[in-house]
Amino acid sequence: MAIGTLGKQARRAVKRVTLAWRQRLVDDTPRWLRRIAGKPASYLDMLLLDHGIFRVLYLNKHRLDAHVFRSAQPAPHQIKAAARLGIRTIVNLRGERLCGSYWLEQAACQRHGIKLVNYQVRSRAAPSLEELRGARELFETVEYPILMHCKSGADRAGLMSVLYRHLRGGEPMETAIKQLSLRYGHIRQADTGVLDAFFQRYIDDAKRKPMTFFEWVETVYDPDELKRSFQANGVANRLVNSVLRRE
Repeated sequence: MAIGTLGKQARRAVKRVTLAWRQRLVDDTPRWLRRIAGKPASYLDMLLLDHGIFRVLYLNKHRLDAHVFRSAQPAPHQIKAAARLGIRTIVNLRGERLCGSYWLEQAACQRHGIKLVNYQVRSRAAPSLEELRGARELFETVEYPILMHCKSGADRAGLMSVLYRHLRGGEPMETAIKQLSLRYGHIRQADTGVLDAFFQRYIDDAKRKPMTFFEWVETVYDPDELKRSFQANGVANRLVNSVLRRE
C-alpha cells in the first residue's frame, strides 16, 4: 500500500477518534457542568485542536466586492467585528460540526444578529453537480453583505469565491479563477488542486465550443473523470495535510 494512502487512513482514523471523543463529552457532561465549563472548553478546542490560535493572528480575510468577504474560520471577536462592518450573513463552508469553533460561532452570530448558514463543500474532490447548483441558489437567496469562510480561507473559500465572482459578478472565469491562488494560501499542486483543474477544464472546453458555465456543468462536466485524471504532488500534499493541517 502506498505511503500516501496510509497517511490518509491515519488522518481519517484520528478524525474519527476525535469526533467520537467530542460526542461523548457532549453526551456525558452534566448540564450544570456544561454551563460552567462549556465556554472555556470550547475556546480551548477552537484554539488548540482546531488550530485557531493561528487564525487569531491572521484571519486570511479578503474583500471580493462591496457585498462579500472571504476568510478563515472566525473567532467570536472577529464575528463581532464583522457585525460592525454590516455583515448580515455568515456562510460556513465547513458545515455543522462537533467542535468548539462551531459552537462559539453559533453563539456569536446569535448574539450579534448575524444569520449563520451552513453550506458544506469539499476541498479535495471534484465539485458535484449538487454542490454547484446549491452554490448558485445560495448566491441568489442569501441576505447580503456576507462573509464566507472555511477553516483556513484558502481552498473551499476559494472555490466559492471563484463561483461568486463569475456567477454573480459576471467576471470572466479566466480572471475569477485567481481567487484560487497562493496569495490566499491555496496550493494547487496538492489534492486541493483538483479545484483549479475543474475550472481550467471549463475554460479549455469553452474555448473550443463557447458555452455558459452551467451549460457546461449540466451537459459536459464529468466529476468522476476529472478526479481520475488529476494527479497531485506528494510533497505538496504533505505540506497541506501534515504541516498546514488543512481539511
